[in-house]
Amino acid sequence: MMRILPFALLVCTTAFGQSAKKAAYQRNDIKTEERVKDLLKRMTIEEKAGQLNQWAGDLNTGPASGNADWKYKLESIKSGKVGSMLNVVGAAKTRQVQAAAMQSRLGIPLLFGYDVMHGYKTIFPIPLAEACSWDLEQVERNHIVAANETSSAGVHWTFGPMADISTDPRWGRVMEGAGEDPWLGAQLAAARVKGFQGNLDSNHILACVKHFAAYGAVEAGKEYAYTDLSREALWNKYLPPYKAAVEAGAASVMNGFNIFEGIPVTGNRYLVTDVLKNKWNFKGFVVSDWNSIGEMVNWGYATDNKDAAFKALAAGSMMDMETNAIVKFLPELVKEGKITMKQVDDAVGRILYYKFKLGLFDNPYAYCNEERETATLFNAANRKQALEAAKRSVVLLKNDSKTLPLKKDGRKLALIGLYANDKAHMFDFWKGQGNPLDAVSLKEGLTAAYGESNISFSAGYTVNPATMDQVLIAEAVERARAADVAVVNIGLSGDLAGEDRALANTAIPPNQVALLKALKTTGKPVIAVVSAGRPMILTDITDLCDAILYTWILGTESGNAIAQVLTGEYNPSAKTVMSFPKATGQIPVYYNHFKTGRPNPTDGNGNWYSRYRDVENHPLYPFGYGLSYSHFTYSNLTLSDSSMTKTGTIKVKVTITNDGEYDGEEVAQLYINDVTASLIRPVKELKGFKKEMLKKGESKVIQFTLTGKDLSFFDGSGNSVLEAGTFEVFVGGNSRDVLNAKFRLK
Repeated sequence: MMRILPFALLVCTTAFGQSAKKAAYQRNDIKTEERVKDLLKRMTIEEKAGQLNQWAGDLNTGPASGNADWKYKLESIKSGKVGSMLNVVGAAKTRQVQAAAMQSRLGIPLLFGYDVMHGYKTIFPIPLAEACSWDLEQVERNHIVAANETSSAGVHWTFGPMADISTDPRWGRVMEGAGEDPWLGAQLAAARVKGFQGNLDSNHILACVKHFAAYGAVEAGKEYAYTDLSREALWNKYLPPYKAAVEAGAASVMNGFNIFEGIPVTGNRYLVTDVLKNKWNFKGFVVSDWNSIGEMVNWGYATDNKDAAFKALAAGSMMDMETNAIVKFLPELVKEGKITMKQVDDAVGRILYYKFKLGLFDNPYAYCNEERETATLFNAANRKQALEAAKRSVVLLKNDSKTLPLKKDGRKLALIGLYANDKAHMFDFWKGQGNPLDAVSLKEGLTAAYGESNISFSAGYTVNPATMDQVLIAEAVERARAADVAVVNIGLSGDLAGEDRALANTAIPPNQVALLKALKTTGKPVIAVVSAGRPMILTDITDLCDAILYTWILGTESGNAIAQVLTGEYNPSAKTVMSFPKATGQIPVYYNHFKTGRPNPTDGNGNWYSRYRDVENHPLYPFGYGLSYSHFTYSNLTLSDSSMTKTGTIKVKVTITNDGEYDGEEVAQLYINDVTASLIRPVKELKGFKKEMLKKGESKVIQFTLTGKDLSFFDGSGNSVLEAGTFEVFVGGNSRDVLNAKFRLK
């Protein structure tokens, strides 16, 4: 019987086993664009539809799709019906699945994608915590490690970074982003893309910027919810981080689950085609979020999956994650003339381009090296990098009477808090392949730092916030009375951080507040170590603690990092990137809010202005805030001129003095305010920062340069606008405590 070889093998083999002339797409000595063009000519419409189809493998990170049967999956891959798989990991597994793709008619390799939010096997701080380092080089290094581990496990592509700006800590996905500021968010998005992608060799992976666009504006912080915002807000607040990521070379962009101007963003032509592809000249490809094509039916925008596929493709979206709509209906849509072959080839060609760029056509198993995987995952160098990242992400919010640092001088510590010793709560939903049992708990970290004989532990509370376990509280009080200081790990389980983890109440749980009240009666110093994937409302505990360390979710080296901060081996330098509310009713509360017609009392009795009657307008802790064991004083703010032209610059100088007792790093922050404009502007906008190490007693003059670009804003069409007028300049260690000066733009 004659055996029919797949085309990919047939073109390379003659009857005598000799090498035949290769097809153009198989030759690596011609331009990638020519290889793509040649391959597209050879593909059927069904094969092209397959390239736009992505299925999940062994893990569902969304609603189950019904594609669980691996036999069915492999047969579909062999027949060219699947172009990408997500959640298939490991060098051996990806090699096995890739081998199926090599049996397809044209031998087109699969792209393997996986969510690597903050590490693959070695887990780094959540992105929100990492952003608090205000260290772009550190951030890029973190993502280089993550890319190296991920690629060693056979994965080519990750669904990050998340570039959504959000001012609502009720939203569980704030943990994935960079906080509330678009300028800082843009810098971080670019750094993360560069770290992931590098030069796209086999040690790096494709980045995917998400969730395009403005998903962070979800109503009331609820996942998968409605968003309603103006084009002015879109361009000035939400789009800058996505744009920076695209300019940094991001290979792909993911649709959000939300709405813009009444249309689901997956089917929104203005966003996907007019802005992303045309205005920004994006050359990569667009992938839906999990079933976001099919969910347009639920929104009431599409009648069925065929209509949803049509509207997604017509808008400019491309790869379909888990709806199975495009692979099923694209041939019909083309036959009916609703989608043109030009549109199809544009979408498919963009995906093929990156498969060629990654070298997968030349070596489809380049990422499937088990020896490299074993040597790379969770190695000592990666853990060292994770430790450095973790300690630089810890924010010191309060330190009365210089309670911290706690020197290693034989003092006794009562370590209290379930989360300090229960590793099951240390990691969040997006933990990659990280194993919480591999992580260093706070108890382990403090024991290693202070010695087992100097640490006593008690749980203090249960996971259920409504359970007031008086036995646990009494035991904790007893331990605290016998110690010199109480270190109390409170907050939220990591299980409550990430997608589908919105909370209506972000205050410290009542059983933990009750614990702190009881510990306060001991008269011993109380240090709160708060672990959470979002800024919590700390109003109820602020007066119960002598010091507060906000430790977020720090990853593999969590316990060691916190121990280094508590002992003073590392002097904290992190600053908040989201404002901490005083009360739920303030949300959203953020530093770069807009002016109001009544900012101050309008009569002698303090009435008739924009405020709450029961709580102040301002947050408990502002954006850019974080203490150090040192103290820094700002002085001598000067501008190089009292005016500048639109093509000129203004030099901003300020003196920073470390007048504390320790060497330390300070993040000097530069803000502006456009006093009068054709569109009202925020009261402050971050336009620069510098992180500087200052020795004890040292002073440094820090200089910033403002250009016309820094002073401009976008109109509702996305055009940059620069207007003459008065500008205020602010410099300080956070967005609230600043020096200020003014100049005019002519």
